[in-house]
Amino acid sequence: MTGTEFLTLAVDLSFGMVILAVALAFIRLARGPSLPDRVVALDMMTVAIIAFCGLAAIKSNDKAFLDVALVLALVGFLATAALARFAERRKKRLSAKEEAS
Repeated sequence: MTGTEFLTLAVDLSFGMVILAVALAFIRLARGPSLPDRVVALDMMTVAIIAFCGLAAIKSNDKAFLDVALVLALVGFLATAALARFAERRKKRLSAKEEAS
């Protein structure tokens, strides 16, 4: 097996594993049961899609996919931070309602 054949095989297997990771994370996103579970699943999907972009850059030998991965990583970080802040505020609001009751 030459180096090129091995790289092609490794990239193809990696695509399958990344697609499986996205599918499993989507199931967790849909089923929940809580908001933090959904936030972690969404973050996992973002990481898997970034890996997919990296693999696409290797397979196609096109560096543009790396720019897409970088932008997606930044947007994913901001989305995770915003959702964590929302979850924290929601938790404080719910505990304040319980104290008032």
